[in-house]
Amino acid sequence: MEIKYINKEKSKLYFDKDKSKLVMELLWGDRVRVIPGNPGNGMKKVNVRGWKNVYVASNDLGDEALLEIYFIDVGQGDGVMIVTPERKHILIDGGYKRSKQPHGKSAADFVDWKFYKDYDVDHIEIDSMICSHCDADHYGGLWDLLNEDETDELDTSSIWVDKFYHAGVSWWKDDNHRRFLGAEKNGQLTDLLTGVTSIRRGLRQNANLKLQGEWAEFLKVIQKSGASVDRLGYNPEKDFEYLPGYEEDKKTSIKILGPIEGKSDGKVSLKDLGSHSQNTNGHSVLLRVDYGQSRILLTGDLNKKSMRHIINSLRGNTQELAADVVKSCHHGSDDCSFEFLQYVNAAATIISSGDDETHAHPRPNIVAASGVTGFTKIKNDEMVTPLIYSTEISRSLKLGDPYQVEINEYEHDNQKIKIEEGDESKIWVDYKYTSSGALNPQDKSRTLDRLKTVHGIVYGLVNVRTDGKKILCATLNEGKKKWEVQCFESRF
Repeated sequence: MEIKYINKEKSKLYFDKDKSKLVMELLWGDRVRVIPGNPGNGMKKVNVRGWKNVYVASNDLGDEALLEIYFIDVGQGDGVMIVTPERKHILIDGGYKRSKQPHGKSAADFVDWKFYKDYDVDHIEIDSMICSHCDADHYGGLWDLLNEDETDELDTSSIWVDKFYHAGVSWWKDDNHRRFLGAEKNGQLTDLLTGVTSIRRGLRQNANLKLQGEWAEFLKVIQKSGASVDRLGYNPEKDFEYLPGYEEDKKTSIKILGPIEGKSDGKVSLKDLGSHSQNTNGHSVLLRVDYGQSRILLTGDLNKKSMRHIINSLRGNTQELAADVVKSCHHGSDDCSFEFLQYVNAAATIISSGDDETHAHPRPNIVAASGVTGFTKIKNDEMVTPLIYSTEISRSLKLGDPYQVEINEYEHDNQKIKIEEGDESKIWVDYKYTSSGALNPQDKSRTLDRLKTVHGIVYGLVNVRTDGKKILCATLNEGKKKWEVQCFESRF
C-alpha cells in the first residue's frame, strides 16, 4: 500500500465514500495507508489509526511526514514518544509500570497501539530508549515493554531496542547502605552508571557496590535486550554534544543540555544537589529537539537547584534553553526556578501530571508562572500563545451507576440457576485499590450503591506536530470524535 500523510490541520474520516457517517477526525501528519483503486467521489479508501477500509478526501493526502511528539498520559509520571520525519522512534520514559498504576496502563500500551493498530505491524522498533532518571514513575513503562512477564499484555509479539540511554545517577547498595546513590566526594556524586559493562558489574552477586531494588531488575531486562547502553550528559568545558544519529547536521537534531558533568579525581561526576530526590530529579536528562525553525525542550524532573546549576553552567549561553514547546519540569511541581522558565519562554507548555491528589500536581503557581513567562502572541485581539496543556486535565472517566447484579448458571443443589439482586445496599463488593506508585494494593469493601462503574477512560494524550515552521498542539475530544487544535508559528 502507498503511504501518505494528512496535509491539513484536521481531516474527516468516513465509513463510506458518500460521507454518510463520520468515523472520526484525522490530524495533520497522521500516517495513512492508501488501498489501491478509485472509489470515486473524490475519496480514497485507506487504513489508518486501526480503522480499515474507511474513506478520506483525496485532497487531504500529501507526501510530507512531520516531526511528531506524543506526550503520553501515563497517570503519575512521564512518557514521551518522538517520531521523526525519517520515521525513527525515540521513547523517553514511560510512567510507573502498569502493576503500580491505578488504571493499569503505562506508556508501553500506547507504543503497542501505535505499532500494532496504527502501523499495522506485529513488531515494535525503538531506535533510542531514554530513561531521563532512575525514578520508578519514569522507567516503569519502559520496563513493561521489555519484561517478559508483562509482554503478554501487549498485542505486538516482539520488540527491538537499538540504543538505551540514561542520566548516570543510579540506585546502589553496599554493606553499609540499603539504598543510596553511591559515593559523594567534594560535593560530587562519583559512582555513575555508564555502559553495559557497568550494569553487568553492578549485578554481580559478589560486587562491593551493587545495583539496587527495582532499578536493578529494570536494568537486567535492558542488559538482556541486547541494546547498547550509554550515559548522557553535558560538559561545559566542551562543545555541546548531540544524541548519536541526531547531530547538528541532521534534519532532526537532538542537543544534550544536561545533566551537567563535573570532574572528581579525573573521572566524570555530577554535583551533589542534596537529598536523594533532589539528585535523581535534578540530574534528569535535558534534551532539546530541533527541526527546522522549531524547538522542543524535554526536561525530565528538573528542580530549582538543578535549574540554577544549569543556568550557571551555560555561562551566557542561556539562549540554548529557549524553546517553542517545553515539557514542564517534574509534573508541574513548585520546586522550580522562575528565571529558568523566563529563559525557556515557551509558546506551549505540556504538563504530565497524575491523578493521585497526594502529589497535588500541577501546582497553581507553576501553571501561572508557565503562562507569565511564556512567549506572548496576540492576533485579532485574541491570545494565540502561551498555551498550557495538562495530560491530567485532558483525561476523563466514563462512569456508570450500577443498579443490579446477575449471576448466570450459579450452581446450587446440583442445579444451575440465575440469581438477580436489584437492591444495591445488600450487595458488597471486595476490591483492590492501588494509589500511584504504591508498593502494595489495599483491600477495600463497599456496598454497590456507593460504587461507580468505570465504563471507559479517555486518556489525556497531547499531540505536538511540526513541519519546522508551523507547530500544532492537539488533544482529542472523544465524545465529539474531534480534535481540539491550536497552531502557532515557530520562531527560531
